[in-house]
Amino acid sequence: MRDTFPGIFLVLLLSCVAGCERDGAKAATPAASNAVQVTVKRMAFEKVPLSVDAVGRAEGSREVEIRARVTGILEKRLYEEGTTVPAGALLFQIDPAPYELEVQQARATLQQEKARTELAQAEANRLAPLVKDRAVSQRESDTAQSNVRTTAAGIAVAEARLKEAELNLSYTRVTAPIGGVTGRALKSEGSLVSTTADASLLTTMTRVDPVWVRFSLAEPDFDRIRSTHRQAAVQLLAGDGTLVSDKGRLNFAASTIDNRTGAVELRAEFPNPDLRWLPGQFVKVRVLAGEQTAMLVPQAAIQQNEQSRIVMTVAADGKAAPRAVQTGSWIGSNMVITGGLKEGEQVIVDNLVKVRPGTAVQPTVAAVEPAAAPASAAPTTTAKR
Repeated sequence: MRDTFPGIFLVLLLSCVAGCERDGAKAATPAASNAVQVTVKRMAFEKVPLSVDAVGRAEGSREVEIRARVTGILEKRLYEEGTTVPAGALLFQIDPAPYELEVQQARATLQQEKARTELAQAEANRLAPLVKDRAVSQRESDTAQSNVRTTAAGIAVAEARLKEAELNLSYTRVTAPIGGVTGRALKSEGSLVSTTADASLLTTMTRVDPVWVRFSLAEPDFDRIRSTHRQAAVQLLAGDGTLVSDKGRLNFAASTIDNRTGAVELRAEFPNPDLRWLPGQFVKVRVLAGEQTAMLVPQAAIQQNEQSRIVMTVAADGKAAPRAVQTGSWIGSNMVITGGLKEGEQVIVDNLVKVRPGTAVQPTVAAVEPAAAPASAAPTTTAKR
């Protein structure tokens, strides 16, 4: 009995130790399982394109009003509305008959003046030798020379009137001053048109290749590209953010800031051979003006509250902590961070539905990916600051 007691005591002691270990393991397991598995991105400065996004509106590179330059009855419309016509194409025909008569009258008047000049010159030539012989007075000779000069001036007036009549006759053929897309005819055949402002407008024409896109940038955005905007490339984006055209160039930047909006007006030119963009159409514009050094955060990591945009970071104690950030433009699926984060901090980029301020997290650093090209950006409106 004495020999067995120490053995029983040893068995009980070992069982107690094993039970404590199991209880400790069970206690540790729930604590570890409470930490939410998240992927984080470690903040670091990198070279990214310097881009600014805006919404613009297309307009014709040339827009003209086609007006009647003479009064008359509109006989014909010689184009199809909404079609593209070359420069010089005949658009309208105004009744030319009255102006043809004016041309004939002007020609006849010119012939009369030429005949008078010939007669005056002959008279002056006849009197010239008679003056030397004192057969006629000097006064008669001077009068003859004056008649020559007067009739010569009459020829000049008649020639000017003939040119005016011929010009008015040419105005009865209304032609396209530029190549472009024709508008709706505002006067129908048989209408009386005149040169007054209200009755002279016949139609409009617009050149849409190239097309111009007019847009505005807020003063802070324009300041970012001010030094390089003359060499900047301009892109047009589709509604889903995909690149549509990267062949744009800036051809105008205002020298003043609009007092009402605090924005600077700019204009870009794009080739438009297939007439994809029409005047008045709203488009998404991206201006690329070199590179900048910045930190990028994926779109999924940014949340919006009533005051600002925030991201969730991993604090030193391993818990999630919200951080208000200032943002710039979109680059690919990332957003430029202009303030609120420091280099080396960890930003949570996934599983944010389960993460609240103070939640314990178990971070895994995301694989480093190159910054996406600007053309692949999903959102295209300028980010709030």
